[in-house]
Amino acid sequence: MTTAIDTNVIVALWDAEDTLHRTARAALDKAFNEGTLVISGAVYAELMAAPGRRDAFVDRFCEETGIAVEWELRERVWRAAGVAFQSYAARRRKQKEEEPRRILADFLIGAHASVSGYKLLTLDARMYQASFPRLAITTL
Repeated sequence: MTTAIDTNVIVALWDAEDTLHRTARAALDKAFNEGTLVISGAVYAELMAAPGRRDAFVDRFCEETGIAVEWELRERVWRAAGVAFQSYAARRRKQKEEEPRRILADFLIGAHASVSGYKLLTLDARMYQASFPRLAITTL
């Protein structure tokens, strides 16, 4: 089974002070033992957001952990992300309580996993379940 990894799992892994550091490590080890690990180009780009983070660091991390980067997103992924983002926007307009705003990258990550038939490892199962009901999700 191929597992797509959400940005938040890798960020938790990289932050030894994060309470989820050990859990993220265990979840990634388990997913690695069950099959292959991938991230989309959107996750790669988000990982570059930390101050001082360079592509060489992210490349080395992916190489050392056996995580493949899938740079190309097919038309079906873009369309699925657009539909999910549209549904999210409609749900958000109807909500009474404020939830964190989502960005398009979140929906590209979910659509990439969903269209590709991958399982998604994330800290944010609720959003992905609402947007991609058939997506197999593993959460920390």
